[in-house]
Amino acid sequence: MAFTLGTGSAFADSKMDTVISKTLGTTYKTGGISTNGFDCSGFTKYVFKNLGLALPRTSKAQYSVGTAVSRNNMRPGDLVFFNTTGAGISHVGIFVGSGKFAQSSSSRGVIISSLNENYWANRYVGAKRVMSTTAYKTVAYD
Repeated sequence: MAFTLGTGSAFADSKMDTVISKTLGTTYKTGGISTNGFDCSGFTKYVFKNLGLALPRTSKAQYSVGTAVSRNNMRPGDLVFFNTTGAGISHVGIFVGSGKFAQSSSSRGVIISSLNENYWANRYVGAKRVMSTTAYKTVAYD
């Protein structure tokens, strides 16, 4: 069952949507990299691996790849990063459009959240584009 992000979303019904929708509700597991349980970077690595793209294992290492993108220039498939511990990059999710991102939450498992929620807005660090335009058109655009 695919999730909907609103009329006209470039992300709806894409290959990335399909992979993410199949993981929704998966429980959080520290160090988890499979549908038996994900941590945040295990989730992003899993999604991108299923799309044929490799990412480093940790959120901090994932932040070191790709090209920085401003918040108003993000497109579905860009990684979004947060400082949840006060010690630098500690959380990552996948921007899905319409101000939302997919993530593996330590309290709720794989969910779709809003970047505008106070918790996330106050901890947002930045976004990185890790897909080329060609890859984006292949996997994140319908």
